[in-house]
Amino acid sequence: MSNRILILYSSVDGQTLKICNKISKTLQQEGFTVDLFEVSNFQGDISNYSKLIVGASIRYGKHHKEVSSFIDKNLKQLKNIKTAFFSVNLVARKEDKNQFNTNPYVMKFFEKQQWKPDIIDVFAGKLDYGAYSFFDKLMIKLIMKMTKGPTKTEWPIEYTDWNRVDDFIIKILRL
Repeated sequence: MSNRILILYSSVDGQTLKICNKISKTLQQEGFTVDLFEVSNFQGDISNYSKLIVGASIRYGKHHKEVSSFIDKNLKQLKNIKTAFFSVNLVARKEDKNQFNTNPYVMKFFEKQQWKPDIIDVFAGKLDYGAYSFFDKLMIKLIMKMTKGPTKTEWPIEYTDWNRVDDFIIKILRL
């Protein structure tokens, strides 16, 4: 059991899954057995794992409700293993909003949770207007205008700082 790690994620446009895949690959290279599931598809028992990582994206200011449902359902077991959580959102592209204690979405999320992971982090996501539906494109452009971000881009912009993801992995290995 000590070398089994569970990674659960909620991803809208795929950047959270991309980060989870990087974490999974690195942990496997370090000798861990890693199981990766979309949070709503996980039907197992988290007590079979020594560590749990949850990655959750933001859409319109909120993490997916399935993440909170999973936490509420497994709260007792979460207290018995080492845990890590990361959020992926575009607000984290700003230096003053890229830490768990400065990112409004992460702070708001944990104000409502009884779970306190051992490690919490936040990573900037990817902006890809070409991949969004008409409605999402309109809403994200509005949010970007309000937060002084780009409203027109010819190409996707990946804001994820992969060095910070590597630092997060190192923290997990030290748990």
